[in-house]
Amino acid sequence: MPIPLSQRPTHPPHKNRSDRKNLRDMLPYIWDYRGRVLLALLTLVLSKLTSVSVPIVLKHIVDELERNQDILPILPIALLAGYGVLRLATALFNELRDIIFAKVRYRAMRKLSNQVMTHLHALSLRFHLERQTGAITRDLERGTRSVSSILNYMIFNIIPTFAEFSLIVLFLYLQYNVQFVLVTIATVVIYVTFTFAVTEWRMEYRHQMNAFESQANSQAIDSLVNYETVKYFGNEQFEAKRYNHTLSQWEDCAIKSQTSMSALNFGQSSIIAIGVTIIMVLASQGVVNGSMSLGDLVLVNTFLLQLFIPLNFLGVVYRAIKYALADMDLMFKLLENKPEIQDTATAKPLIVTQGHVRFEQVNFHYQPERSILFNIDFTIPAGHKVAIVGPSGAGKSTLARLLFRFYDITGGSIQIDQQDIRNVSQASLRAAIGIVPQDTVLFNDSIYYNLAYANPTATRTDVIAAAQLANIHDFIESLPKGYDTTVGERGLKLSGGEKQRVAIARAVLKQPKILIFDEATSSLDSKSEQLIQTALAKVAMNHTTLVIAHRLSTIIDADQILVMEQGKIIERGTHAELLNINGIYTHLWTLQQQEERKMATCM
Repeated sequence: MPIPLSQRPTHPPHKNRSDRKNLRDMLPYIWDYRGRVLLALLTLVLSKLTSVSVPIVLKHIVDELERNQDILPILPIALLAGYGVLRLATALFNELRDIIFAKVRYRAMRKLSNQVMTHLHALSLRFHLERQTGAITRDLERGTRSVSSILNYMIFNIIPTFAEFSLIVLFLYLQYNVQFVLVTIATVVIYVTFTFAVTEWRMEYRHQMNAFESQANSQAIDSLVNYETVKYFGNEQFEAKRYNHTLSQWEDCAIKSQTSMSALNFGQSSIIAIGVTIIMVLASQGVVNGSMSLGDLVLVNTFLLQLFIPLNFLGVVYRAIKYALADMDLMFKLLENKPEIQDTATAKPLIVTQGHVRFEQVNFHYQPERSILFNIDFTIPAGHKVAIVGPSGAGKSTLARLLFRFYDITGGSIQIDQQDIRNVSQASLRAAIGIVPQDTVLFNDSIYYNLAYANPTATRTDVIAAAQLANIHDFIESLPKGYDTTVGERGLKLSGGEKQRVAIARAVLKQPKILIFDEATSSLDSKSEQLIQTALAKVAMNHTTLVIAHRLSTIIDADQILVMEQGKIIERGTHAELLNINGIYTHLWTLQQQEERKMATCM
């Protein structure tokens, strides 16, 4: 019996990178501000020096009080003033450290976020067809936030605690019995070793939590984006069960994580309690035998409080850093993905003089075991219109993707004005080609933004002129907000014909030499199709045009028509020539004419 989709096991968590590698990869993002980092560290040291000085001043105040009954005349006012100044200086240096380091932290977040976004856009189409948008956005969000967390913990917790520990140990060694130093060091070493060991053991739960959280987030976004499909099939409960199943796995890992954390916290508290007790016993013995004053007891106790309170928090910080490194892990793994399609070292800009396109014995497969195109050979002379027709799965749209170089061909060559597109830069290649796709997806922004997206530097006059050529200007002007109308997510507030005309206007605004119409009217009604066809005819004038068509009536004026089947060109010629052949094209033409007559009769 097959396992229901909602109950299928998830993939095991990915193999994680080393924490050292993640930290090393993070360093370049703060290197530009190393001067600020050093200045922040200087203020940190000054802060700890004043912080350690406070208990020393307090010791002298207590000793003075112990020796003198008549306090006010004898107690040096300077000690009290110094105590207040040192506390104020500690706070001042801490705030200065925060101010100085703020730019380093937030600039690192900005640079990393921008690099990941740029890298994602640089990755090839194959990656984006296989990715899960929800999981990637979650990984990006957690990863950039983790950079801030690690920098924050390192500068504001780990280094300050280590500096304070070093200063306190040095003072205890110089002023008191070496036993105080040994007990303090032993307690800290045992505490840190225990914390590291237990945290490493329980980190697998965090990695699993991240994996299930990303999976749940991806499922939620995917089901919401496909809201209509869910409704069409009545699968609300199915989606809820699938989402709940993933959350159930996340819940199990979260409970194990919390339980093990409680055990860790108790162990840390026990180590600190034992260490503090031993230190206080030694100090009390010193007071009793006269080797230490009451002020010394207060000093040692205050030192321990200053040291072990942040040390206790250090356990939390270490866990937080480990969590942040786990969060950072997936983001850096994204950056390790190499673009499948890359410019060669000698790639030059494409120079388009005429727009002559040549497919020469092109072969292609997505997977080696399944070939898609076989020996595709045709030419589109400059200014001519070539149409490609055939059944679904014949490989028609693949030709458009290959011309844009979203994939590299596995045999033959594709040339524009006798330049192999593999030897030119991708940016210049795609700048020379405009496309009106079958399914136009728009940004959730204004109509004007979506129109101008083809050429962000275009003037408003240019945008309006493109809209007029695409026969959509009057429609836009009829809307209450005109060009400022928001189109909704993926352009869902516009009809199919309206979105297609936006796509045509964008192609006009881009001003390419080569145009691709990828089944631009296949899903439209007759009225919309006529409007689109009129607009396409205007746009295609004096352009080299490749038309991938479903409705044969839209391409009867093509200079050449190629008929594809199972990845091969089986017929070619003009509309009249193909009808005379009485082959596949004639069969398709006859079927479509019969369908159109039936629809006309029904109307």
